[in-house]
Amino acid sequence: MTIGINAVAAFKEPRTGVEEYTHQLIKHLTMLEGARKHRFVLYNNHFPQIDLPENFELKKLRWPLPMWTQIRLAGEMAINKPDALFIPVHVLPLIHPQNSVVTIQGLEYEYYPELYPKKHLIYLRWATKYASKNARKIITPSESTKKDLIKFYGINPDKIKIVYHGIEIPDEKYLRPVELPQKPFFLFIGRLESKKNINGLIKAFNLFKKKYQTPHELILVGSRGYGYEMEKGNDIIERGYLEENEKWNLLKNADAFVLPSFYEGFGFPILEAQAIGCPVITSNISSMPEVAGQGAILVEPDNVEQIVQGMYKVIDDKELRKRLIAEGKKNARRFSWHKCAQETLEILIE
Repeated sequence: MTIGINAVAAFKEPRTGVEEYTHQLIKHLTMLEGARKHRFVLYNNHFPQIDLPENFELKKLRWPLPMWTQIRLAGEMAINKPDALFIPVHVLPLIHPQNSVVTIQGLEYEYYPELYPKKHLIYLRWATKYASKNARKIITPSESTKKDLIKFYGINPDKIKIVYHGIEIPDEKYLRPVELPQKPFFLFIGRLESKKNINGLIKAFNLFKKKYQTPHELILVGSRGYGYEMEKGNDIIERGYLEENEKWNLLKNADAFVLPSFYEGFGFPILEAQAIGCPVITSNISSMPEVAGQGAILVEPDNVEQIVQGMYKVIDDKELRKRLIAEGKKNARRFSWHKCAQETLEILIE
């Protein structure tokens, strides 16, 4: 069986959510015993330097990215249609095999349409509806996203398969030393934008400092996005996008990872924090309780006082902190890229 994969996101740097998902999925497909009997074609718009098994082929399809899927990939499907096509994002080419599987990561734009330019919102809705209707199967990374597809687009639940993303952490003994903050700190990782509730987090941190007079800093890791307008204050530090070694060192040494987001299709940083032993404070809505399990303090994202109390509890209650770390590590072990790749392959060949 020949399986085509839209692999553009897998070779982008830096890797965030979709990029990490596509990269890890392809990486672990190459390791599966069951994948060896199939041929994989990885469609991309450039040739990265990468070693692949003999049954994996990189196929370069030249075209500018904005319309690459609907022009270049669709054109390839018209000429050389594989037996199955896997699309790791919500945009299915207009020409595609009957056996097409698409992953829909989340529908945050349906909850917060005001955060998207009108043209982009129209395209997002059209592309997701088209993919949902025309793909043979839809993969979602959480029960929460599955429910959203049913709620907003009326998709048949039997068509939707939940396949959780995985987690891959470095061996701590191989982490290179980095210069760490001199003060204790809370950590946020993600795009600095309204839908991540970055402004609410900053309000909560400033109130926390005012109430408890601790020496803590808030370190924000990620690029700036839409709606980030808060005045930060002296103890709030933006670090931009960090290389992996520094990110893991910060997670390992933070007093807590705080993600009071309004919506997450999955939430990779929650698992990264849990896996390396950092207590987690996150929202009680969307996919976050599903992903975090018992290893997090859950708060209402629009309740600043709850976020403040979560921060205080995690530094004040040593037993709670110990429990959060133990439960977090246990929870993170539920998620595996090997399992994700295996379940995805089974859906593609069924």
